[in-house]
Amino acid sequence: MKKVILFILLILSQVCNANVRMPLIFSDGMVLQRDKQIPIWGFADANESVEVHFNKQIKKTTADKNGKWTVNLNAEKAGGPFELIIIGKNKITIKNVLVGEVWICSGQSNMEFQVFKTMNAEKEIADANYPMIRHFGVAQDLSGTPKDDLKQGKWEVANKENVGNFTAVGYYFARKLYAELKIPIGIINTSWGGTNVETWTSREAFENSADFKAMIADVPTVDINAIFETYKKSVLDNLKKVQGFDVSMENEEQFKNPTFQDKNWPEIKVPSLWENQQIGNIDGIVWMRKTIVLTAEQAKKEATLHLAKVDDEDQTFVNGVQIGTNNLWDVKRIYKIPANVLKEGTNVIAVRITDYSGGGGIYGDPQDLKIDFKDSNLSLEGLWKFNVIKVRIEVSPNSYPSLLYNAMVNPLVPYAMQGVLWYQGEANVWRAAEYKKSFPLMITDWRTKFKQGNFPFYFVQLSTFDEFGGNSQKGSRWAELREAQSETLKLPNTGMAVTTDIGNAKDIHPTNKQDIGLRLAATALNNIYGKKQVHIGPTYKSQEIKGNQIILTFDNIGSGLSTLNNDELKGFEIAGKDKIFHSAKAIIKDNKIIVSSDKVQNPVAVHYGWADDDTAINLYNKEKFPASPFRTDNWEMITANEIYKVSK
Repeated sequence: MKKVILFILLILSQVCNANVRMPLIFSDGMVLQRDKQIPIWGFADANESVEVHFNKQIKKTTADKNGKWTVNLNAEKAGGPFELIIIGKNKITIKNVLVGEVWICSGQSNMEFQVFKTMNAEKEIADANYPMIRHFGVAQDLSGTPKDDLKQGKWEVANKENVGNFTAVGYYFARKLYAELKIPIGIINTSWGGTNVETWTSREAFENSADFKAMIADVPTVDINAIFETYKKSVLDNLKKVQGFDVSMENEEQFKNPTFQDKNWPEIKVPSLWENQQIGNIDGIVWMRKTIVLTAEQAKKEATLHLAKVDDEDQTFVNGVQIGTNNLWDVKRIYKIPANVLKEGTNVIAVRITDYSGGGGIYGDPQDLKIDFKDSNLSLEGLWKFNVIKVRIEVSPNSYPSLLYNAMVNPLVPYAMQGVLWYQGEANVWRAAEYKKSFPLMITDWRTKFKQGNFPFYFVQLSTFDEFGGNSQKGSRWAELREAQSETLKLPNTGMAVTTDIGNAKDIHPTNKQDIGLRLAATALNNIYGKKQVHIGPTYKSQEIKGNQIILTFDNIGSGLSTLNNDELKGFEIAGKDKIFHSAKAIIKDNKIIVSSDKVQNPVAVHYGWADDDTAINLYNKEKFPASPFRTDNWEMITANEIYKVSK
């Protein structure tokens, strides 16, 4: 009897293993790339015969010894819907397949940013009725080694039921392309907020790079469980070093009380996300406390606590009394303080913050952090005490290089596509100078892996964001990262959307994703689709020094240099050999810009928009594309010696 059961199980096992299986990207509603050879691949038994049928094409192949197989369909014109049929010992029919233009959309949170969060989102969603636009959302996943398939994902049609969760930049790009081309558009969204460029780059790329091979040689090829244990130890050891004591929930009930002594707690700047400071990129629970001193008159007044924004959830106490709680990470906290809670002398504000993912802490506009007494207010900006009491230990995509490439890009190789849209860089501002090497390395790596030549790779330059208050005097990491992005244009078939005018200095996630999509689309329409047009703003070319003036020459001036409303030019600075920059007068003459300052008689260099917050700059061409920030010097920058390191 046992032999019969074993025989039946063996037969069932063979039948199960014999089934042809397709990667998740090959599923109902998919879009295939037009006018290119189309790779189709999947899994079967070793040496199993496989047939692929598509629109009058029939291709045959045999699975290799590992059960992998690939066929290349001949190029197809745009059209559909079709069926893609795969036949082995079983048969798979993939329905509603379109042929058109396919773009991969990748990067961090500003690419991940969904349509429902953008400006005018309600109308945008209600107006979405584009059955020829399809979106594939790649589920977030990590892997220490390259994976054959994605964790999860599906193709969805751009309609009002689905579009709210699409990548906003990708959707607005696709919508413009469809309006111009009237053919199917597929966007594959593989993005993860807060991630650095190194996690999107393959191990092989680092191993073959003179700049990074020493780094990668010290990184073991390990599974996620091993990475987890290493990461857990690293996080807890670092927090103990920062705090001077272990992460523990012991005695936390006392932390809300004004009598609790927090003198041994470390301090952190508020408002600002933890990720930008010594706490680092953690998820968990942190108590934050601020001690203030009030007069008798203030203590008697009606008062409201403005706590800016808290990422993600807060329980807020004043002198031990809970006055409010909220779990929406992007909503301002405004809590009325009940009568008789405040007192003359010392008062304590205590906030228990729970961060579930991404950024954490009290953040936002410093003007929104105060106690309002109606006729006056008391600012709460500055140093607060903190105590990390619990950490949710999970492997971060940034813990090791290649984790996201392995899990979220490699399974897409070698899917036929037209190009890539990329929005990332915020997580690399601390190593902005090195980004001049790491970003081109990643682009070249993807081109090598997909084996589709130097396909178009278009990226978004970082918009304004006043993260560190950087400028020409202190140095600006954000300006240096923008420069690294500009220099990446030296790679063939690249393009960059400048976004200095559509950012938000107080919000790292500006909601105007429509214009970003349109600017990326303008580049594609000009470079690929024969819709010749100006698609980029002025770019610095050269300088000429004449007495106390510097004359700047630009490429890509279109119909001429301009400001939007013929306003006075802003954002230009000038320096002499002392390297001290002064605000400068700048005028447009003969499509050149003349820069000068009474404080600099012998100028040698100019900066334009050289700041974290470059909101004020206003140089455009007459086609209303903004100029990219730049500098004319080659003086050493503040990130010059910062390099990528892996914690051990």
